[in-house]
Amino acid sequence: MGKNLKEAMKMLEDSQRRTEEENGKKLMSGDIPGPLQGSGQDMVSILQLVQNLMHGDEDEEPQSTRIQNIGEQGHIALLGHSLGAYISTLDKEKLRKLTTRILSDTTLWLCRIFRYENGCAYFHEEEREGLAKICRLAIHSRYEDFVVDGFNVLYNKKPVIYLSAAARPGLGQYLCNQLGLPFPCLCRVPCNTMFGSQHQMDVAFLEKLIKEDIERGKLPLLLVANAGTAAVGHTDKIGRLKELCEQYGIWLHVEGVNLATLALGYVSSSVLAATKCDSMTLTPGTWLGLPAVPAATLYKHDDPALTLVAGLTSNKPADKLRALPLWLSLQYLGLDGIVERIKHACQLSQRLQESLKKVNHIKILVEDELSSPVVVFRFFQELPGSDPVLKAVPGPNMAPSAVGRERHSCDALNRWLGEQLKQLVPASGLTVMDLETEGSCVRFSPLTTAAALGTRAEDVDQLVACVQSKLPVLTCTLQLREEFKQEVTGMAGLLYVDDPNWPGIGVVRYEHASDDKSSLKLDPEGEKIHAGLLKKLNELESDLTFKMGPEYKSMKSCIYIGMASEDIDVSELVETIAVTAREIEENSRLLENMTEVVRKGIQEAQVQLQKANEERLLEEGVLRQIPVVGSVLNWFSPVQASQKGRSFNLTAGSLESTEHTYVYKVQGTGVTPPQTPSGTRTKQRLPGQKPFKRSLRGSDALSETSSVSHTEDLEKMEHLSAGPEQDAPEANSPERPPGAPTPQEAEQAGALQNGAQRPEDDRPQVEEPESLR
Repeated sequence: MGKNLKEAMKMLEDSQRRTEEENGKKLMSGDIPGPLQGSGQDMVSILQLVQNLMHGDEDEEPQSTRIQNIGEQGHIALLGHSLGAYISTLDKEKLRKLTTRILSDTTLWLCRIFRYENGCAYFHEEEREGLAKICRLAIHSRYEDFVVDGFNVLYNKKPVIYLSAAARPGLGQYLCNQLGLPFPCLCRVPCNTMFGSQHQMDVAFLEKLIKEDIERGKLPLLLVANAGTAAVGHTDKIGRLKELCEQYGIWLHVEGVNLATLALGYVSSSVLAATKCDSMTLTPGTWLGLPAVPAATLYKHDDPALTLVAGLTSNKPADKLRALPLWLSLQYLGLDGIVERIKHACQLSQRLQESLKKVNHIKILVEDELSSPVVVFRFFQELPGSDPVLKAVPGPNMAPSAVGRERHSCDALNRWLGEQLKQLVPASGLTVMDLETEGSCVRFSPLTTAAALGTRAEDVDQLVACVQSKLPVLTCTLQLREEFKQEVTGMAGLLYVDDPNWPGIGVVRYEHASDDKSSLKLDPEGEKIHAGLLKKLNELESDLTFKMGPEYKSMKSCIYIGMASEDIDVSELVETIAVTAREIEENSRLLENMTEVVRKGIQEAQVQLQKANEERLLEEGVLRQIPVVGSVLNWFSPVQASQKGRSFNLTAGSLESTEHTYVYKVQGTGVTPPQTPSGTRTKQRLPGQKPFKRSLRGSDALSETSSVSHTEDLEKMEHLSAGPEQDAPEANSPERPPGAPTPQEAEQAGALQNGAQRPEDDRPQVEEPESLR
């Protein structure tokens, strides 16, 4: 018995212990994400998860491409990353020899291709990282005691880094954050204002700044020049900048897309001068369409110890393996393949530039840079009394506010043009950007996009054709804007909203009766009216597009009218908006007041029925209300009681008696409902003609076969519309003596006289008077 009890207790303890362990595992697994629960996932499940994360939900974005279309050279570059992971597992001696070979080969190839003799290379993922390392090298070179004293050396003689005003945004802030320097160490050099390109660094002003900094006890450290600015692709005068840097002992660093042209046979002198600089940053992955390929910073320096301290060189094999994808890609392409890709991109830009010069109303901003692979253009329209180039400088006959308004309007049109071209020709790789002086522009940079997107000469031709097709829309819209503003200003109930960021004809708001004009907050009643107005306008099936805004929901709603592709009758458009909005407001007001009107009508009907009941009691007497006596009196002397009731007329909003309904068996007609608001002018349209189109009379758009029939239709419709107006003068003709009846009155009088002379037996029998019919 005792032995059995011990075994039973042991079994219970084991069962309790297993339960506690399982509960502990459940608690632990509850804090760990799903894929890590259990004994792990198989390879198929893991790869399926990666595929789902890469592609996402295909139903949500059916038009988006699943993955970039990379060629065989792209696969070679991607292979370099996985191959580098395998190489890192080799023993140290073999790994050292292999990484040294890869680094030296890639450095030598880049220096030979881009004409930078006897240079070293630093490979990095972030494009700006190489410049930060160069700044560290310059600091260690100019401040000998920087390793020992650190920031105290910089405090006594502050370094100055000079950047162009046309440099890419955020570059100076990035350098200060990486180097631990305050922002006053940056010096922004303005571009030319009087002579030369407005996107090139002003060399004379730079020399003046350097002298002032030296007089204040500062140390000019480094100058960043551009061989192809980030915005429009202009190249600084690198030759003169190099002479200035040698004179004052400043490190010269060059970056930009135009450095890619160093690989071509013919190079402009301004770009060729970059081969004499102290360092330059190259982005071959972007130029050649190679994914996941690092950037390279080429530099010249004789002290390997300082380059090691600055981080430009490293003894770690993993750092040297960064060049492996580029090493493989350069071998695959070869020198001919590299030169062909860069040359193809330059030819695309030259093709576009030459084609756009022949297009009216298109201004090219890089005409003086014939060798630049970047094309920047914008649409402009010269209006009467305005500046042809739409600059911010006021003209002699224009106020500054008018110039600014036209500038913003043209910027909105250029943004619209850029977005349309990007959708129509996606292989072009266009970008829309804002320049300080010119405004919004469209940028075509095939060196950064053509290799990845596969841009061809046919795409450039299609781009030019799309620009030409959009010009009539832009010019027509710009011309109709002022007319639309005047029409809206003169129309009662409408308010013109000046929104310079809208590329369409204009923006209008309907002011209803209870609208608070002094407040811009959201108006629920106005929101409802504008929503109905937008629905009505879209149902007209016109060529115009309508949109309700603004984007900020706390503001009042407006109707945004889109681009006009041809001549539009603006007066008809504005009148249609006003009439439709007024009709929606009246209908909504009627529905809102219906409940209150019905409630008051019911109360009034109850009061009147109660009074009628009291009057009936007074007429019949009290005796008739007694059950037995009342029956006897009613038998001897019946009461002729009439059925009285009340009907409520919703149209007139009043109570009416139902007596004539029971007597004559006819329901009253009531009051005639008010007429629906309509425009003062009604335009007759041809069959199939869309709303808001001007008359086609005298237009060349009519063909020879259809012009006669269309003209006849117009004359018939005008004759019908003018018929009542022509009858009125005949009725008031001077040939008829004063007081004589008109032909219509005479005809009616004759009919009444004949009816009066008709025999009594011949008259039809009627159940009610003629006046009630």
